Amino acid sequence: MNSPRVGLRSPTYADQNEFLAAMRASREFHHPWAYPPTTPQAYEMLMDRVRDPRSEPLLVYRLSDQALVGLFNLGEIVRGLFQNAYLGYNAVAAHAGQGYMSEGLQLVLARAFKKLGLHRLEANIQPGNLPSIRLVQRAGFVKEGFSEAYLQIGGRWRDHERWALRAEQWQPGG
Repeated sequence: MNSPRVGLRSPTYADQNEFLAAMRASREFHHPWAYPPTTPQAYEMLMDRVRDPRSEPLLVYRLSDQALVGLFNLGEIVRGLFQNAYLGYNAVAAHAGQGYMSEGLQLVLARAFKKLGLHRLEANIQPGNLPSIRLVQRAGFVKEGFSEAYLQIGGRWRDHERWALRAEQWQPGG
C-alpha cells in the first residue's frame, strides 16, 4: 500500500489566514457550485461548527509540507436510530486534480464509520458539478435520487443529486 500523502485535523484559529487565502484564491474554481468561507466572520462560523457536536469540520493537509489542500465537513450529525451525517467539501484550487481530496475522503469515511460510528453519509451535489460527483463515485457513493430546489447556494435555490454511502457498502481504500 502506498504511504499516505494527506492527513486530517480540526481547524483552529491559527489556520484562519491560510484557510481564507486559499478559499479566496479558489473562488473561481468553486463558482457556481459552492461559496466556502472567505471572510473572518465566515471563518468564525466554521469555528462554531468545530465546537458543535452535530458537526465535524476537518482540514485536509499535505503531510510533506502541511499545505492546506481542502476541507471536509460532516454536518447535521444525527444520532439515535438514524446515525447519519451530511458530507460537504471544498478543495483548494491550487492542489486540485492531484488525488488529495480522494485520499482525504477515505480518511473522513474511516473516521465517520469507525470512530464516530455513523451508519450513513449523504452528499448533495448539483448535477453539473462533475468533479464533485466523480469524487463521491470513486469512494463508492450511490446515487439515490434528485431533489429540485434543494439548497440555496449563492442566493439561488438549486437542484441537487443525492449520493449516499452506508458503512456496510464502504470499501476502505476504495
